[in-house]
Amino acid sequence: MVQIKDKQFDIYIPESRILERVSELSNQLNQEYATKEPVFISVLNGSFMFAADLMKRISIACHISFMRVSSYESTQSTGKITEIIGLQESIKGRHVVIVEDIVDTALTMSQLLVQLKQHEPASLEVATLLCKREAMQKDIKLKYVGFDIPNAFVVGYGLDYDGLGRNLPDLYVVKEEDF
Repeated sequence: MVQIKDKQFDIYIPESRILERVSELSNQLNQEYATKEPVFISVLNGSFMFAADLMKRISIACHISFMRVSSYESTQSTGKITEIIGLQESIKGRHVVIVEDIVDTALTMSQLLVQLKQHEPASLEVATLLCKREAMQKDIKLKYVGFDIPNAFVVGYGLDYDGLGRNLPDLYVVKEEDF
């Protein structure tokens, strides 16, 4: 158990299982993009650990870029995207994989996909560590999903609670009585 601010969290997915799943995803990406030289776009801040561990296991020619969007306040998604740092390179005609930490309502990802499609990539897919399907309000295609999780608040492995907890190597879930 860890305490962050006013909430207690129990371990949910240990780092060893996360890394095992990241390896499985990277193997799939290595096979499917072997001849395509993809551009991985890591959505900061939350995906930094997932992106780093994923990229360490990507063995094909590729590029990585970063963008930062925000849609959270405290523990809730606002559903409104604010692009803070945009793309620094053209993705026109490129195979693009968005690397995301979590898709819950899918409102932010839906807006991000619309924005990126305007840049005319050859293909556009999402690799997310976590997905809360029961919380999704938009129907979007998620080709690469690390874990489907229930609609509970999680921290660790890059995800935060008011800026805290990103550094935890394991994934933690808020204790039931804190919902």
